[in-house]
Amino acid sequence: MRDLLLITAGYLIGSIPWGFIVPKLLRGVDIRTVGSGNLGAANVWRALGFKAGLAVAVLDVGKGLAAALLGLWAGNELTGLLAGIAAMVGHWRPLFMGLARGGKIVATTAGVVLALAPLAFSAMSVVWVVTFLLTRYTSIASMVSAVSLPLLALAFGSSIPVVVFSAGAALAILILHRANIRRLLTGTENRFELRRRAGGSSEARKEVTRPAPAHRGLVRRAFRRLVPGEGRTG
Repeated sequence: MRDLLLITAGYLIGSIPWGFIVPKLLRGVDIRTVGSGNLGAANVWRALGFKAGLAVAVLDVGKGLAAALLGLWAGNELTGLLAGIAAMVGHWRPLFMGLARGGKIVATTAGVVLALAPLAFSAMSVVWVVTFLLTRYTSIASMVSAVSLPLLALAFGSSIPVVVFSAGAALAILILHRANIRRLLTGTENRFELRRRAGGSSEARKEVTRPAPAHRGLVRRAFRRLVPGEGRTG
């Protein structure tokens, strides 16, 4: 019963759709209507700029970290893994978005790894950054770092359950990036320009430059942005 409650808590933590919440609060933008429509940090970065994308990435890492640490604290390593996996599932199919498509679990997986194999997390992060700087494709960086994860976990002496989890997570990330793989093969995948203006894409700029309604009060304004049908704010 304890483990079931922790797994459920992990799923609920993972279901918090930061990729939807942050753009809504900052700019009144429904990220599902911009770019790829994905709730992940890469789409937020492309649409609204680096700072917004970084905020979503950190918060998504925090979901996996919080769920896994909760499992470790209240149970053991296996419970931490199961709670972390539940957070990844919640990120992929968030309850609070009606089980609609969420993100591709890269950042949330990184959070779980941070809790259970911090050295492997650090090395994987270096792999991601180096690959991104060389290619400027977040999809390639995510897939290369994911594939490297089980090898890094093994190299740093992680337990067998963590290594098996790492291999399974890598496979899941590759599957969730299958559309990106097709676009890479056809040469149509979006590539980041590191010197682009912080305002994001032209589509996003059009949306965020609409006159904002003059709602009174910060709380009411945030509520109207977050709740569908409560005002036209993007």
